[in-house]
Amino acid sequence: MTTLNTILGMDERARAVFRHIVESYMADGNPVGSRTLSRNFDFSPATIRNVMSDLEDMGLLQAPHTSAGRMPTDLGLRFFVDGILEIGTLSEIERAAMEEDCNNANLSIDSVFERASVTLSGLSSSAGLVVAPTQADKALRHIEFVSIAPQKAMVVMVSEDGSVENRVMDIEVGITPDMLRQAGMFLSEKLYGKTISQMRETILDEIKARKSEIDPLMAKIIEAGLVTKLSDGKLIVHGRSQLLKDPAALNNLERLKDLMEQLESQETVSKILEEASNANGVKIYIGSENSIFEGSGHSLILSPYHNGSNSIVGAIGVIGPTRLNYAKVIPTVNYMAEILSRRIRSFG
Repeated sequence: MTTLNTILGMDERARAVFRHIVESYMADGNPVGSRTLSRNFDFSPATIRNVMSDLEDMGLLQAPHTSAGRMPTDLGLRFFVDGILEIGTLSEIERAAMEEDCNNANLSIDSVFERASVTLSGLSSSAGLVVAPTQADKALRHIEFVSIAPQKAMVVMVSEDGSVENRVMDIEVGITPDMLRQAGMFLSEKLYGKTISQMRETILDEIKARKSEIDPLMAKIIEAGLVTKLSDGKLIVHGRSQLLKDPAALNNLERLKDLMEQLESQETVSKILEEASNANGVKIYIGSENSIFEGSGHSLILSPYHNGSNSIVGAIGVIGPTRLNYAKVIPTVNYMAEILSRRIRSFG
């Protein structure tokens, strides 16, 4: 199996040819032939063909059926990103422009997420995506329970940023509207300015300690409200049309259709959050490595962002062709995650 040490141990000739092929492919998406390469090097087309053949044997290059040229495999791109690519830095002007897009004090947090997605799409010429945080990870202003049917109630949660989330829960026989009202008042008092994630265990411990004071049925309402399954968040995507500009995508519209469907799936949100929760900074998924958009043939650059307790509450990223401008997109996604983390803290 090819290892990073193998790549780094390539002689200078092979390394130069490999780098030139990858950079050329990332620029225009086309395979690169030996004649084209010979114009950039002092050695003959025959020598270049031998080097390309060796790189193909290593699993780093492939030859499309329609061309005698070579292009990088997903493995080749991975080792290019890990071992050769020089990550760029954002200028002060670029950082200031990103800050201006998302730091308007009049914007709601949901509008900030929308702006962040649009900004990333524009800067990457790909699709920008944001997973907005769950209500459980937002500081709350108010919570109440409303009876909607026999043995069913709606949990209404109003966060400090003004967003509202409703969830239907089952309730036991004998629970009255007054019990629902009292349970809502109890939780509103305990949770005001706090998140459910922060306060869940504290409130459950208090219920146990005050067992003799709190009606058992009301205690069950409170407990159910604290563990009600909330959505994993909302996936905001802008720039889907940018994906149509890649020639490789147009050659496989079925794969692109599958990707578009995955971008609408709640399961995708769960996967993104799961990957983000295991991330320490930016994560890069190239082509077939991408378990979130499996089989899409696209790359995903993903970073988590945090709340005031430094807990991961969402994710932000870019999805685009495997020939993404990684050197520019990686620091862009990373800095946008920093911006969102600061905005979340300011709202919370």
